[in-house]
Amino acid sequence: QVQLVESGGGLVQAGGSLRLSCVASGSILRINDMGWYRQAPGKQRELVASITSGGSTNYADSVKGRFSISRDYTKNTVYLQMNSMKPEDTAVYYCNAKIITTPRFPWKEDDYWGQGTQVTVSS
Repeated sequence: QVQLVESGGGLVQAGGSLRLSCVASGSILRINDMGWYRQAPGKQRELVASITSGGSTNYADSVKGRFSISRDYTKNTVYLQMNSMKPEDTAVYYCNAKIITTPRFPWKEDDYWGQGTQVTVSS
């Protein structure tokens, strides 16, 4: 069993900052990519940022220069630092991790999701 637990969402004024955290726990052999997605009302879930096991990062164009993703490998945790926030950043933010749980070759990774945390940016 693997669990992803997010924290750090809330209400912030435009121009403000929030930091999201996501901790993975359970029967984890290896965590590959980790990332943050978001879903606004009436819209599809979209990738916000991702980070590989090697530390390479990828960002949606809409958040480049404002958001920063990082991870603590010793704590199985991924963070999303959100600065200069805009009302259009309002959404439910979901943590995602691609995790290998079974020590059997070839290794197979599975997708795991957090429960989501609400982020609301007021104008």
